[in-house]
Amino acid sequence: MKIKTCLVGGICVVAIFHTSLFAQTTPGASKTASSPTVSPAKSSARPIPFHGMISAVDQNAKTFTISGKKESRVFNVTDKTSIIKGAKAATMKDIAENEEASGAYWKNADGTLEAKMVKLGPMGTRKGKASPAPAGWPAASPSPKR
Repeated sequence: MKIKTCLVGGICVVAIFHTSLFAQTTPGASKTASSPTVSPAKSSARPIPFHGMISAVDQNAKTFTISGKKESRVFNVTDKTSIIKGAKAATMKDIAENEEASGAYWKNADGTLEAKMVKLGPMGTRKGKASPAPAGWPAASPSPKR
């Protein structure tokens, strides 16, 4: 009797495991429930990083242009755009020509670039210097020789 119970129990476990595995890998399974929701206006799933010098600003159209080696990109600033200058929040009025900027943008379905986050100013203010360790942390030791 114990053998029959174990055998039936084992078959049930295998059947449940097989059913759950089959449901996950079936090509016709519903993908809308598990896939992340992306606005239909956004064609990229993640924001794309950018960095460069601002070559033009249009306050009326709420756009700024970053000229690169190959092409210029025009970014639209919206109410959802986060703008930071130094360590403080900034506005569209703070964006100026010949200023370094970095951040991230969405590429919309219509081809326009919508700025998600803009950081004004140089990317790294401390060139070549490592930040000091917080108080109480052990000092960095040299790497072992190989």
